[in-house]
Amino acid sequence: MKFGRWGGVVAAAVVGVAFGAGTAHADIPIGQSMSGKATYYNDKGYGACGTPIDASSQDLVAVSPAWWTTANPNNDPLCRGISVQVTYRGKTIKVPVRDKCLSCASTHIDLSQTAFRKFAALDVGVIDGITWKFVK
Repeated sequence: MKFGRWGGVVAAAVVGVAFGAGTAHADIPIGQSMSGKATYYNDKGYGACGTPIDASSQDLVAVSPAWWTTANPNNDPLCRGISVQVTYRGKTIKVPVRDKCLSCASTHIDLSQTAFRKFAALDVGVIDGITWKFVK
């Protein structure tokens, strides 16, 4: 059987669709408590949800690529009213998911500067021992 020059591309696309791409989880584990770490960022522009962000002045969070489930993050369920509730040393905040943290493992979140400052000074850099969960 001969596929021609595009046969391999089509076959690879079908395999990619059938087996998925990346390490995305099937469902967002709403309410499931996780332990991990938080860092911060200060990007301005458009976040992974396709909306304008300013991580130096807005409370928001970027989460690991492991939690994104669609090829186009603008259409991802994470961008539809999902927030992250973060607790550290008796203080809890809730911040909306607006971005993707490409260097984050599944239990590592990247808070905006303003959200991070609610827990620690920016020169701390990394907060270990946070508890967090996705909430609606």
